Amino acid sequence: MTTSKQLLVRAAARNNAEWCAAMGRSHGLAGDFGPQSWAAPARTPLYYPDAVTLVPSADQAALVARIDTAAPGASVKDSFADLDLTEADFEVLFEAQWIHRPASAPALTPDLDWYVVDSPDRLRTWALAWDDGAGNADLFRPELLDDPAVFVLAGHSASGRVVAGAVAGRSDHVVGISNVFALDGGPDRAWPVVLGAVHRLFPTLPVVGYEQGDDLAVAIRHGFEPVGPLRVWLHGS
Repeated sequence: MTTSKQLLVRAAARNNAEWCAAMGRSHGLAGDFGPQSWAAPARTPLYYPDAVTLVPSADQAALVARIDTAAPGASVKDSFADLDLTEADFEVLFEAQWIHRPASAPALTPDLDWYVVDSPDRLRTWALAWDDGAGNADLFRPELLDDPAVFVLAGHSASGRVVAGAVAGRSDHVVGISNVFALDGGPDRAWPVVLGAVHRLFPTLPVVGYEQGDDLAVAIRHGFEPVGPLRVWLHGS
């Protein structure tokens, strides 16, 4: 990995850890940033890791000691894909690529209008659209709206129905995008409106995130480049 890409991965990992911390706080869970990682002392919300590494070659023993491996479901986001946690009874859950896009308008003109979610009722509407019937809409709690660095973006049809969206998390040097969805057309339809909103809100900041598989290919079509691998490890307890 080149030095420039490693710096991008560090920025993306830090941004992602800040988003994980924000999600945890909205559920009443206080995590902690250390020199090598962010970690939470108790089980984090669904889909969210208990720790995120911030630098390459993090101390594995110290990292595992910071999280609760006694309760089922402990997970670690290995931001540089350079750890081997098998001896601590973890196995690889999935691998993905960090992605980066320079600050610029979307290549395709969005066909949806958008707004930043600003009320509990609107957040609930957005969460139900994001969830699409899976039963996990309660993951997004109203407390999330109190975080000044979190922007829940809703793309809506002419009738006002939320049909696409994402979460943008602002850091000092980048904007991180997660939870990209569209009810029709998948991420190919979501990315133009999401990137348009991000460019309007943060015109000078590059965009980062991570994707895998078909979603990675879609992100590349919309101007992202892969900048480095990551792994998520799941504990076998």
